[in-house]
Amino acid sequence: MNRSQIVTHAPSHAPVLPRPERATPVRLSVSWASSEAEVREAQALRYQVFAVEMGARLAPGKGRAADLDIDLFDAYCEHVLVRAGGDDGELGPVVGTYRVLTPAAAKRAGGFYSDTEFDLTRLRSMRSRVAEIGRSCVHADHRSGGAILALWGAMAEFMTRNGLDTVIGCASVSMRDGGHFAASLWKQIAATHLAPIDCQVRPRLPLPIAHLRQDLQVEAPALIRGYLRCGAKLMGEPAWDPDFNTADLPLLVRMADLPARFRRVSF
Repeated sequence: MNRSQIVTHAPSHAPVLPRPERATPVRLSVSWASSEAEVREAQALRYQVFAVEMGARLAPGKGRAADLDIDLFDAYCEHVLVRAGGDDGELGPVVGTYRVLTPAAAKRAGGFYSDTEFDLTRLRSMRSRVAEIGRSCVHADHRSGGAILALWGAMAEFMTRNGLDTVIGCASVSMRDGGHFAASLWKQIAATHLAPIDCQVRPRLPLPIAHLRQDLQVEAPALIRGYLRCGAKLMGEPAWDPDFNTADLPLLVRMADLPARFRRVSF
């Protein structure tokens, strides 16, 4: 669960993924990255979506390529790849990805990414059974549902294989309008999908909801709609991420609540 970012400035040299031919049926395949080169493909898609399309300010690290989104958690995560291919059976580019941080890997990393944005104290008793999804993104040409379904199918299998029962993550919403959309979306989702109090968390840098409009009629971004269809619950008020200039909504999905259609997906 994580980042759908914002708009500021995008470098003109950034790579652009090829747009699929709409007249040709697109086959999707799902795999887990097994090499550094495959992780780089996921990071390139993340850069394309977050920095180029949505304008996030990604600070390049020492020795880091300018067209990749990389942070310190990547080395501790498993990375899921959804690829598009044609009828010839050839695998195409990565069009969907997310990374998964297991409880054991989170200990090695010093915590979950979500710990940097939220106080997760109330989740203490379940942390040994929780996996965190992060940096979720899908190429603009593949957001109609198939890629999201494929990602969740892989996640369900991963959770079962590792004996885990709960997924957490942050779903990011653009603040290019000053935050009014995000505040209205928060109020709309909280009315029907708020988690019970023992699963709620507190943002370390809260979105100033009280000073923003909360009455706009808004539609949730495709990834968030996908999470809600999976039975996701909102764990509390959104945090403000100044680096990405987004409102980050903390979400939780219990595998027991995951609809059957997301559990067995093959392409």
